[in-house]
Amino acid sequence: MKTRILFIILGVFAVFYLYTQYQKYSSRPMPTELNPIVEEKMNSLITKTEERGISIIITDGFRSEAEQNVLYQRGRSTDGQIVTYAKGGESYHNYGLAIDFALRNDNDEIIWDMEYDGNQNGESDWMEVVSLAKELGFSWGGDFSRFKDYPHFQMDFGLSIQELQWGKRPPDVID
Repeated sequence: MKTRILFIILGVFAVFYLYTQYQKYSSRPMPTELNPIVEEKMNSLITKTEERGISIIITDGFRSEAEQNVLYQRGRSTDGQIVTYAKGGESYHNYGLAIDFALRNDNDEIIWDMEYDGNQNGESDWMEVVSLAKELGFSWGGDFSRFKDYPHFQMDFGLSIQELQWGKRPPDVID
């Protein structure tokens, strides 16, 4: 009986804590562009890949909730393959914390070929880009356990999607 009462009390405190956290941040507006730190790191990634003879293009960055919902419908209620499992507000793109990339080959074509070695150094250009992005602090979607998202990089700053939905925001300047 005492254990049950203790669990009830702990449950009430947990609900109260979560509610106060939600109230503390819930009035913050949604971002409308890439986080400045993510943008700075993205630009560094472009420069570093160019220095290695690799040309990349950023195919997506900030994405509104409406744009995310359109992508979510692909392969469900609209034609095409499923490209995301995240609805609007459930993607780091919606908070300006993610980018997607592709390679540009010697013919100036945009490709998603993970084996392509355009700089002829014996290494996959794709994996060279991944390595550079990780050095800059990005997480790679190819490491995700549920849905492999090979063109995807993100910086979550230790924040979960739920915390972002509640209104918590990462820093926008490097200390």
